[in-house]
Order: sequence, then structure tokens, then C-alpha cells
Amino acid sequence: MTTRRDLLKAIPTVGTAFAVSGTVLLDDAVAHAQEAAPLDGHFHPKGKAPSQFTLDKLDEARRTLPFSDTQDFDEQKRGLIAEMPEKKIMADAGHVAWDMERFDFLNSDTDFDSIHPSMQRISRLNQNYGLYEVIPGIYQVRGFDLSDITFVRGKTGWIVIDPLVSAEPARAALELFQEHVGEGLPVTAVIYSHSHGDHWGGVRGVVDEADVQAGKVEIIAPRDFMEHTISENVYAGNAMNRRLFYQYGLLLPASPHGYAGQGLGQGVSAGAVGLIAPTRIIEDDIEELEIDGVRMIFQNTPGTEAPSNMNTYFPDMKALWMAENITGTLHNIYTLRGAPVRNPLRWSKYMSRALHLYGEEAEVMFYSHHWPRWGNDRLQKIMRDQRDLYAHMNNQVLHFVNKGVTINQIHNVYELPQSLKDKWHCRGYHGSPEHNSRGVVQRYIGFWDCNPATLIPLSPSDSAPLYVQMMGGSDAIMTKGRTLHDAGEYLLATEILNKLVQAEPNNRAAKDLLADVYEQIGYQQENPGLRNSFLSGAFELRSGIPEGDIPDPSSPDVIRAMSTELFLNFLAIKMDSRKVEGHEFTMNLITPDNGEKFLVELRNATLTNVEGFLSPTPDVTLTINRSDLEQTMAGEKELEAQLADGTAQIEGDPTILGVLAQAMVDFDPFFEVLPGTRDPHHVEAHSDAFEAVTGLPAIE
Repeated sequence: MTTRRDLLKAIPTVGTAFAVSGTVLLDDAVAHAQEAAPLDGHFHPKGKAPSQFTLDKLDEARRTLPFSDTQDFDEQKRGLIAEMPEKKIMADAGHVAWDMERFDFLNSDTDFDSIHPSMQRISRLNQNYGLYEVIPGIYQVRGFDLSDITFVRGKTGWIVIDPLVSAEPARAALELFQEHVGEGLPVTAVIYSHSHGDHWGGVRGVVDEADVQAGKVEIIAPRDFMEHTISENVYAGNAMNRRLFYQYGLLLPASPHGYAGQGLGQGVSAGAVGLIAPTRIIEDDIEELEIDGVRMIFQNTPGTEAPSNMNTYFPDMKALWMAENITGTLHNIYTLRGAPVRNPLRWSKYMSRALHLYGEEAEVMFYSHHWPRWGNDRLQKIMRDQRDLYAHMNNQVLHFVNKGVTINQIHNVYELPQSLKDKWHCRGYHGSPEHNSRGVVQRYIGFWDCNPATLIPLSPSDSAPLYVQMMGGSDAIMTKGRTLHDAGEYLLATEILNKLVQAEPNNRAAKDLLADVYEQIGYQQENPGLRNSFLSGAFELRSGIPEGDIPDPSSPDVIRAMSTELFLNFLAIKMDSRKVEGHEFTMNLITPDNGEKFLVELRNATLTNVEGFLSPTPDVTLTINRSDLEQTMAGEKELEAQLADGTAQIEGDPTILGVLAQAMVDFDPFFEVLPGTRDPHHVEAHSDAFEAVTGLPAIE
């Protein structure tokens, strides 16, 4: 019989979605993910060298791209105060939180034949690793994480902007800064520019929450920050994290044939992620404040690179902080890990407003990735280019859509104008024109291409056997697949080999050949997300889904930051509705310490909640202080124990909790993406593994 204890175990320890970039231990140790592989060989025993077709494509890029423009390299090294002497930053838990040593191969003069030359260029630029002066009074530590951390001199101390992904790299950045510039002055304020985790997750490395609670440190964020920080990726967090293994190449060793950087930065740290809730929210579209004696003008830019986002202008320094609304790349409109599609037209218009409000007088522009741009003429040109980049993509994709071009065609039709292609800061190092153009179509008219044949398609595993049969069977497909591979027709090869693998998941030869094809496509990509996705697919086709331990960066304070409503919403997602068919109940949830009350109902195999209402005739009532509920949410204390010691009370039918308990499931963070890659003996992951993968915050 299901007991209340079962329900307590079913309540998830929920972190926000961000995949771990730490070591994943593979069966028989082909490689440890994110560790360096030898330069003179492939990290995988089945790996292949670039084909002549791949070499020709990369050679063409070397001939045609504007490599004579080296201004980025001049700006990247400007203002260097001190390099970071230690290549590894250790996590408090004992593992490596950040490792720049694994990217030492990028420091050589070699033009690697397995990395797109444009991608290799941005990865070399991202090798900056130390403390830099932006202008007197503004400093950045770069290369300690995917993002940069910024320090602004206040009247009594330092204002920190965007404290990285995790605490240990942020702490190391602060220590390096204090050693050379900081004068031992305290941090007086922290600004979160937006709701992605690489801009707030390291906050506990730079401030103590007790100082925040005592009013010594302000935490400032844009409107709706907490809502989007918690909700944007929690609901589909397990799926997003699995997909992030592909976008961010988390299983690939750092090497010329594997992971070679992420475009925005070299990678993602694997330290302890924390969140301290903001003490001040910027509510107005334009809001001017004085923070520790520094005048700042905040510009809220919701629905751009992040759903909660803001730029900041420092008028007395003529310094413009563009958060992540401008970086040295085309950003994501649709992000491969999965997220709500962004609004490129709104994004463009907010950049245009920033240009005319602040950019026409600013002398330096800096942001949360890459390096600053100096000189009004330089920054105005970049602002206009980036504005036009997103506006062109929005407008011209819709131009083609209105001519009948579909989501399955647009990436082969849409092109950026040559004037933007020729600008390094408009190249696709995070977003790509291919997947972003499809994202625009998805945003406006959705996934369907209007062909009835694709409206209710069979699942690939159901349709593939027919294709295989009609193509003459696996031998014929393999023969043609090898011919296409050998001819460099890699995309055509995927069309038939993917069908064969879908139809015959245990066909080792088919999976190996498809992996060979994916690998060549990956080598050819300028965009790190596309490269990583194809190479990760090849990796899993060859080795299967890795087993082993993932470092657990689960952060209870991030979990506690969830609102009660978000927590209840996620319980409804974890519930398998098929297991509650025929059950109905009404439950009141009361949290006296903060005055919240919720009416929770199970009807039609659907769990719903509404804040501010109670049923006059509930089947069960659970009363527990929000502060005590947080302990259960964070996995620190079971509800059963709270009921036993009186910190929680229950009235009514307790078997209702058992109904919920037996319907709750733990999501498997290693679910199969490609057919035939899952070990049949694999045991579904328990909640601790789920927590390990979902314990870091969502990015980009």
C-alpha cells in the first residue's frame, strides 16, 4: 500500500535546468569528458580523420573569410592587468570546477584540419584568462567561466555585475581582482543582468547572504527575474539538460577532434551554484538609480536574449553595458537545448533604442561575454550591425514564409547579406543562420509545413521499416550510404542511414557508418552548437549513452527560491496522469508564515492549483510553514518527519497523498536520443541523478 512516506520521496528536489560540464565516467574509459586528448590522434578508437571533402570546405573558408581583420585580437588583449596563474580552479567538493589547461592545444599555431577556421579563431580569442581594465573604475575577469564577471568602483566598495555560473570560479575571480586592484574594499552590490544562470549562479562566491539580509549588500535584477529564473527551464528541464549534452558537447573531450570551445566562452564551470534573491527589482522601462554613489540608468529589455533582461548605462563614465543583448556573435533565436523562441524584432528594436538613448555618446561598450569595444564610432557600428542582424533575419525569413517557404526549407533558402557575413561580430558562434531561421518560422507559424503528409506523421521508428523495405533492405542502404559518404554527400547519406538506424537500432555497422557521416558534418561547422551536436551524436552511436557518476552541484538555495506555485506546477508535470485515472480530490495547502494558501485539485487526471483560494469542503488539508516546506523541497527534511514533530499538520483523508505518490516519476537524465544507444541493462536514474543534472541553472 502506498503511504505518505512514498509521497514524500516522490516530491522532487528540483534545481533549475543546466547540464553539468564536469567529468562523466564512460564505460571502459574511452575518454573522460572535457579532458584533453592527445594532439596527434583521435580521442575515440573509431574516430576518423577529416575527409578530403571536409578539408576542401575548410580551406574555402580560410580563403574567403576576412582573416585580415584582426581588430578583435587587439581589443581582446587591451587592458590586461594580470593573467591567472593557476589553470585549474578546484570546487569545494573536491573536483575541478574550471580547467583552462584542457584548451592549451588552441594556443598552438596549428590550423587544425578538424575545426572550422572561423570557430578556431573565436576559440583562440576566448583564451583570454585574467584581469582586465575596461576603463578606470571598471574591470573584468575573463576566461573563468562561460561568462565574464565585472567590477565597478563605488563610493565605498565594488559593484559586481554577473557573478558567473558557480561560486568557486567567482571567488577566484574576486581574489585575483582584490590582489591587483580591489584594495580590499567590500562588495556593496551585485547586479544580475538577466535570468540565465551564467549571470547569477556564482553569487555566493562574491557575497555572504548574511550581509545581504543585513542590508550591507544590494542585489539588483530586472523585473520578473525570479519568475523566469526558476520557470524558464524547470518544466522541461530534464529534456533540456539531455539536449544540452549535444549543444554543449558535454561528453566530448576537449581536443581538435572533439570539443573545441563554445563560442560565447570556452565552457561552463562545474562548481557550486547558488542564488540569492534580489533585494531591488528594476520595474520601469527606463529607471535611474544611484548605487553606492554610482549613477546608473537601467533599460529593461524583456523578451530579448532572455525573458528578463536589462542593459545599464553609466552616464558619468560614458560606459554602456549591453548585458547579453550584444556580444561578439550572432546569438540564438532558437536555442538547440530547447527554450521558448526569442523575438528577433523586439531584440532589434531594443538595441536601436539603446543606440539612440546611450550609444551616440558612450565611449566604451562592454557585455557579459567576449571583450569590450572602445571608441564611439566603433561601438555605434557594432550596435547598428547587431540591430540589423536580428531585424534582417526576422523580416527576410517572414518575407520567404509569405512566399510559401516552409520550416523544412527556410534554412536552405535564407542567407544573411554579405555585408553582415563579412563582420566577425555577426558570425554564427552561438546561434547559426540555419537553426535561427527555422526558429523564426516556428515563432510565427509553428512546426507544420502545411503538407498534410507531415501533419500527423508516424514516429520515426514506426515509419523507418517501410523505408528500409522499399529501399531494398539494409545491405542496399549500407552500400549506397558508403557511396554517398565516400562522395562527400554527407547530408544525403544521413537521409537514408538515419532511416536504417531507426528501423534497426542494433545494426552496429549502420550506426558506425552514420557516426562517420555525422563526424564529417561536425568538422565542417562554424557554429559550436552544430559541431557539438553532430560530434555528440557520433560519440553516442559509437559508444552508447555513458554510464557513471556526474558531480552533483545541486543547490538547495536555488530550489528554495522557487515559489510555491512553481513547485506545485512542477509536481503536476512529474505526475503520470495515466496512474490517477478515476481519482478525484480537493486539497488545501496553507503556509501560515507567509500567508499563502492554495487550492489543489485532481480532476480529469490533471493536477491543478490556484493561489489565494481554499475549498470549504476539502478532502485533505496540509498546513506547513513555507520555511519548513522549503526544507522538504530542497531534500533536507522529509515531510513525514515534519508531520511527526508537529511542524506540519494534516487533516482529512491521508490516502490522498498516496494517490499522488504512486503517480510521481523520476525523470531519467540519460534517456535515449538516438536509437540503439542505450544499454539494455541500464537502470532508470533515481532522483539524485536527476538532481545532479538539473542542479545547475539554465544558460543562453
